[in-house]
Amino acid sequence: MDISLALGGGGTKGYSHIGVIKVLEHEGFNIKAIAGTSAGGLIGALYLAGFSPEAIKKQMAELDQKKLYGHAEGEQPSLLGLSGITEMLTKVLGDLTFAELPIPFAVTAVDLNSGEPVVIQEGSVLEAVLATIAIPGILPPRLRGDELLVDGGVSNPVPVDIVKELCPNVPVVAVVLSQEPGTPSAPAHLQIENESPVLERLTRLKVAQALNIFLRSLDVSSRLLAEMRLEIDNPDVILRPDVSSIGILDRVDVEEIVLLGEVATLKQLNNIHRAVRWTSRVGKFIGIDKMMRRIKERNRDETRS
Repeated sequence: MDISLALGGGGTKGYSHIGVIKVLEHEGFNIKAIAGTSAGGLIGALYLAGFSPEAIKKQMAELDQKKLYGHAEGEQPSLLGLSGITEMLTKVLGDLTFAELPIPFAVTAVDLNSGEPVVIQEGSVLEAVLATIAIPGILPPRLRGDELLVDGGVSNPVPVDIVKELCPNVPVVAVVLSQEPGTPSAPAHLQIENESPVLERLTRLKVAQALNIFLRSLDVSSRLLAEMRLEIDNPDVILRPDVSSIGILDRVDVEEIVLLGEVATLKQLNNIHRAVRWTSRVGKFIGIDKMMRRIKERNRDETRS
């Protein structure tokens, strides 16, 4: 039962992707390709690097909250840093490249210098992930040659079109972390450890409140863009984990968010099976049609000779 995954962005909401993959594995689906944006790129990369959903959940739960938003040496300017995530990813991904992954994989980013969307599917997986999770202005962008790369959600929150290119004629399951239009956006509850000098700066300048408003605005704009893209790109199945109460950078119980992904997938299992069966029938029909045309062409050639 072949499928491909388009894993959307959404910060800590993205832990729900772990639950989605866990259920799909358990149900016997064969994931043929993955495209991810932001958190979707992060979880997709860890999975394709060989880590089980349970192992990924453990890695996320064990992230050092005191270091999570600290600045690492050499980072580009940003309000918050990524030292915690960078440290973890460096340990588990190392110098892994896209060419070494078991199936096609891509992440999305945007080049601030050109304003163009960027699809990364070669080179360092670590660098690609750090680019796709770089929320503009909040988390540090990544330099790649002449490109200054930030979160791909700016242009493509759920990369359905990308995964269709990676693996044509396979049903696409899109995991959307924004809610449907009309659902209120969640207030962000960004928390930074008291020991961090960043907290003092944020409190003194009242930047924390402004940051929360910015993150909510980003969530709303991402939702609207995602809905427009879904109308155009037309995935076979859409999963929407119930993460509407969670802000992009909230501190959360990882296990609870993973469970939301599991629940959303279980609710849509029948539709996923239906999409697989339908695609299989269409594939067989196309195969028969091509065979008939080849037979007709051969018969015409024999008649002429």
